Amino acid sequence: MSTLHHSHEEAVETVRKLIKGIDMAMFTTISDEGLVSRPMKTQEVEFDGDLWFLTKKDTSKFGEILHDPRVNVVYADKSYVSIRGMAKIVEDVNKKKEFWNAGYEAFLKTSYDDPDVILIQVHAEAAEYWKSGNLAEKAMYMFKRMTNQDTEQLNLNETVDLE
Repeated sequence: MSTLHHSHEEAVETVRKLIKGIDMAMFTTISDEGLVSRPMKTQEVEFDGDLWFLTKKDTSKFGEILHDPRVNVVYADKSYVSIRGMAKIVEDVNKKKEFWNAGYEAFLKTSYDDPDVILIQVHAEAAEYWKSGNLAEKAMYMFKRMTNQDTEQLNLNETVDLE
């Protein structure tokens, strides 16, 4: 694994391109028992260093974020992207309205102005990604990893700093 030293704008653009169009992400929080992951729908907004999610206060993730705001969000499609960051609860009614749609109305069985509905804003600190590559590249990468050989030159895995 190598770490790329891009400008902030280049790093954000790299992540933006990799996660664009991926509807669902695995959202990981820290509970008293350890790490907890669950699928969550990502808001359809251009990634600018922050990720946004809609949920309700009566979920375990609400309390977990209040207790420990460190989270990880993973996207998987043509590439794999793992984003580490800090989460905060946002209760701004106008911001909730901006992201609201009929799907949420049906799923959450309420409206955006319900005080129980919240936004989770994740400020990304770093992202690690794995390019999917072709099957031969993937096989070579896995073989070299399993046999403790250097995988740097295959260039399938990079980390970008987003701060």
